[in-house]
Amino acid sequence: MLDAVKTPVREEEKGINNFGMQRRNMLKIFGVSAALITVASSCDKDDDNPSTGGINMGSGDVGILNYAYALEQLEAAFYERVVASPYSGMSALETEYLTDIRNHEVGHREFFKAAITAAAPTAVLPSLEFDFSSINFNDRMSVLGTAKAFEDLGVTAYNGAGQLISDSSNGRVYLGLAGKIVSVEARHAALIADLISNGTFADTTDANGLDTARTPAQVLAIAGTYIKTKLDASNLPS
Repeated sequence: MLDAVKTPVREEEKGINNFGMQRRNMLKIFGVSAALITVASSCDKDDDNPSTGGINMGSGDVGILNYAYALEQLEAAFYERVVASPYSGMSALETEYLTDIRNHEVGHREFFKAAITAAAPTAVLPSLEFDFSSINFNDRMSVLGTAKAFEDLGVTAYNGAGQLISDSSNGRVYLGLAGKIVSVEARHAALIADLISNGTFADTTDANGLDTARTPAQVLAIAGTYIKTKLDASNLPS
């Protein structure tokens, strides 16, 4: 059953680091501007914060970019594991969907890495370590339930972080790009919800049809269950 989708998956993997543009074009967007140099210089460049022993995520817009980068690393690592070790009974269609989502999340991860590298090379987070021991990757509902939780968390994270981005010209660029990414995360969330129970694609909205928002502290408290690397988010905007 999985052989039926082997060829398209392989073709997608060829472009796994291409999120609508090549890496060099990402760097062009975020590089060589005095405003970005100013942002970089305002960021704490120490890797370790002695108050916590964790990796400092930075401050200002670069801190928010690192925050998003950490979450995208988490999602990408999860879906890479899902696709590499399909759960029992995964259908060809589910394999195609989850592979597409994996490729999107890897693209998001590489996008943020390139953006932070261009804006503040010494501030970019390293590759994080994760603990997925609480997830049964052989069980469909365990995998899809976790996927839904991650996607819903991502949507609330972007919703909450948007207001923390500066009103500078580069901040507005970041906000526009974050809006493009959160819309994709919401599509993932809707698809996963429908795979779990058909017709539940919008079950996380409030009475006004709006998604909720969470602060970085709230999001990291939840995501921290799966992130082994200790992070210091004390300098993030709030």
